[in-house]
Amino acid sequence: MDATIHTAYLSTPIGVLRITGSEQGIATVLFCDDMDETAAAEVPECLQACVQQLKEYFEGARREFSLMLSPTGTVFQKQVWQQLETIPYGKTSSYLSVARAVSGEKAIRAVGAANGRNPLCIVVPCHRVIGSDGSLTGYAGGLWRKEWLLQHEGVLQKSMQGSLF
Repeated sequence: MDATIHTAYLSTPIGVLRITGSEQGIATVLFCDDMDETAAAEVPECLQACVQQLKEYFEGARREFSLMLSPTGTVFQKQVWQQLETIPYGKTSSYLSVARAVSGEKAIRAVGAANGRNPLCIVVPCHRVIGSDGSLTGYAGGLWRKEWLLQHEGVLQKSMQGSLF
């Protein structure tokens, strides 16, 4: 099998996503500041389904992803990321709930760290994890993107001033 890592870029309403992967699966979906124009021109075959599914997500036509994933991480991080995948579209979970599901509430800080190192943003929905008090805490892509994603999924509503609170 081809283990060559390929790259594609997708422009979204909240910034450019850089997608990497191989025939073994999608390795990363991360926000980036700059786009390689030559790589943006053509999407490698092994990344086409991911690009298409992300487009459908941003168009409001997709709520779940069906992709072969191949992230790099520790056993614990992968357990956390698998738990994140169980949080349904339009719902949230707390860091405490994720910690309890993975290894017990004492692991809450480790869960937060693993959540922050999720290499597959949106696809593995780390944006759906919030504080136990309902606060939008931490997001590697920026809190404004987390807020946008949760509004897109119908979890949060915009107020008259355009902010959440």
